[in-house]
Amino acid sequence: MKFPESWLRTLVDPRLSTRQLATTLTMAGIEVDALEPVAPPFSKVVVAKVLEVARHPNADKLTLCRVDAGEEAPRSIVCGAPNVKAGMKAPCALVGAELPGDLKIKAAKVRGVESEGMLCSARELGLSEDHSGILALPDDAPVGEDYRKYARLDDALFTLKLTPNRGDCLSLLGIAREVSILTGAELGEPPLAPVAHSIDDVREIRLPAAEGCPRYCGRIIRGVNARAPTPAWMVERLERAGLRSISAIVDVTNYVMLELGQPLHAFDDARIDGAIVVRWAERGEKLVLINGKEHALEPDILMIADERKALALAGIMGGLESEISLDTTDVFLEAAFFDPRAIAGRPRRLNMTSDASYRFERGVDPGVTVRAMERGTELIVALCGGKAGPISETRDGARMPARRPVPLRTGRAAKILGVRLGDEDIARVLGQLKLAFERGPDGFTVHPPTHRFDLEIEEDLVEEVARVHGYDNIPTRAPSARVAMLPQPEERRSLWQLKHALCDREYFEVIAYSFVDAAWEADFAGNAAPIAVENPIAAQMSVMRSSLIGGLVGVLRHNLARQVDRVRVFESGRAFLRTDAPPDEAHPATAVAGYDQPRRIAGLAFGAARAEQWGEKPRPVDFYDVKGDVEALVAPLRARFVPAPHPALHPGRSARIELDGRPLGWLGELHPKWVQKYELTAPAVVFELDLDPLLEVPLPRYAQVSRFPAVVRDLAVVVGEEVAAQAMLEALAEGKPGVVRDVKLFDLYRGPGVEKGRKSLAFRVVMQDTARTLTDSEVEAAMAHLTGILVSRFGGKLRS
Repeated sequence: MKFPESWLRTLVDPRLSTRQLATTLTMAGIEVDALEPVAPPFSKVVVAKVLEVARHPNADKLTLCRVDAGEEAPRSIVCGAPNVKAGMKAPCALVGAELPGDLKIKAAKVRGVESEGMLCSARELGLSEDHSGILALPDDAPVGEDYRKYARLDDALFTLKLTPNRGDCLSLLGIAREVSILTGAELGEPPLAPVAHSIDDVREIRLPAAEGCPRYCGRIIRGVNARAPTPAWMVERLERAGLRSISAIVDVTNYVMLELGQPLHAFDDARIDGAIVVRWAERGEKLVLINGKEHALEPDILMIADERKALALAGIMGGLESEISLDTTDVFLEAAFFDPRAIAGRPRRLNMTSDASYRFERGVDPGVTVRAMERGTELIVALCGGKAGPISETRDGARMPARRPVPLRTGRAAKILGVRLGDEDIARVLGQLKLAFERGPDGFTVHPPTHRFDLEIEEDLVEEVARVHGYDNIPTRAPSARVAMLPQPEERRSLWQLKHALCDREYFEVIAYSFVDAAWEADFAGNAAPIAVENPIAAQMSVMRSSLIGGLVGVLRHNLARQVDRVRVFESGRAFLRTDAPPDEAHPATAVAGYDQPRRIAGLAFGAARAEQWGEKPRPVDFYDVKGDVEALVAPLRARFVPAPHPALHPGRSARIELDGRPLGWLGELHPKWVQKYELTAPAVVFELDLDPLLEVPLPRYAQVSRFPAVVRDLAVVVGEEVAAQAMLEALAEGKPGVVRDVKLFDLYRGPGVEKGRKSLAFRVVMQDTARTLTDSEVEAAMAHLTGILVSRFGGKLRS
């Protein structure tokens, strides 16, 4: 909602500066999102009249003008504007004037001719981008008057960022009412002089869709002059409120909407056949709107029609066929109340919006309908002439919004706000709010007015008490409560621990949307039928994610576009899957029949393996770097990495992570086709794990620390290329003698001395006993046993 301060102060004029007024509104919940001057600062610019225009003696495109600036003698000014002519009036910057952009006007010679000032265009004064010629002023503009004063440029523009429940503030009257409540300044209602009907012409109104439109008013005005000019004061207010002037009749409807909050619509009465019918659209019915676009409609869209055709989308936009033109002589003026549920969502579905729909979606005061009709009639007749008929009204009282009384308990208000408030304090606030109320034994019964349709429950009234009492007057108190230490089972670790483990490995946490692009689901999860969002906030956020990988790739692209070439990010969050299993009783908060919402943790690494430094040559991150990061997360668990394909990953560089034979997640390098499609400069390595199994860890057990020395031996075995090192490690761990404490793979070799198609794997074996020092024979026996396992199960051969 945008409006000039000068317009607001015609209705309410508190003794506050512009800045103080903005602060007062914001602190009461009416946020002032922007406060800006109508025009930038400039000085010594006056209204001037061009007396004579002659050709410049030394330039074809310049003219020499004699200008009356209200001084004793005319000035000589060189001008290059194509529209300058004798007799016109325009802003003139005198010598010494300072214009926007640090432009200072001096007396100077232009092509050998003295120029004593400058005739200004709108752009030179910072009023608009129009630089096609000098700014022409009306003939009655007083010569010599300061242009800022004449054009009322010392004004401020307020832009409000209203919450959806405060539709009553989408008008100057609503904002003035709010300012009056907050400051105590007297409220002056907009002037209204009802026009008595001088003709008897009426048009029947039918409401077969009364559930969407329970009140409709119409009025015929005949003999109007649609070519009549809109007065300058109205054009100025409309433009400063962000609306352009179109024609006098249309401007009046927009003006009344801004003033009272009730959208009006004017039809060309000659193009209406029979009665006005407010009905639901027929499936496939088409209508060309005043913006020139044709729409095919659905049965849940409310229409204004006559007995033969559709005329308009109710509460959204008028139709092209019945719009007002400069040749219109008879007008049918509409003012109606449309139920917000009948309008909400329809403009967005039709990929359009309007000032009227913005208000009707949030709610319009049903009590102002006739008043707005009278105000619109008054202005049309005053500006365009004509004779008005009586107001026709059809109303379904049973479907009009009911304003039910709302209870407000004094104790409840004090408890919610944390402020000691008595009955008299509450009564004072309700009186300031102009809310009718009745006292009761434990509080009040409040009767909200028709324009405050947001006051429905007790908490709404408590909020009003807080606003008027003043948020700054509510003391800040630290919470006080008895805190007990909760048990922390050792068999479970927290998500916080996992996050810090990743942060310690140079990962940054990100939070991405759960709504994603359907293409991400197909590419990174192989999900051709994701869960669709019924009313997506954007086309690229139309489905629920079943994998966190897409969001991480999106974060990577965002960083690459900003020249960040080394990226380590992770996210923890829920994925959303379809399932045939019944809801999980163990997690009732996320149990939804037919759907599963598992928690996941996923990460992505891109760029150099290590940050740039002098002691190590840079190399790109690879599968094994990220495998090490994943192993740090699953370290307490017996996880396995099994080569397996995944739609998001490189076929030869991906692995399924298993825990006790069950899938835990995936790890791998992004598939080359996705690297190309998403314009990545190099492959990224990603992982995604189910979170809940990661949080369950074995109970720590005491193990005696041996006082005796450990024995370390290396075991190098040559095996076939197809043999997995992990299988060998698992076999050694399963069959190792009791004195063997640890077996680790520390080397892989291919090359001279090893047959083609085979590889050498070297294991480091640590042996130790807690009761005594191991003998050589015990060590040799243990090594022989381990060698036997590798030879017998994997066809290994000791490497000499």
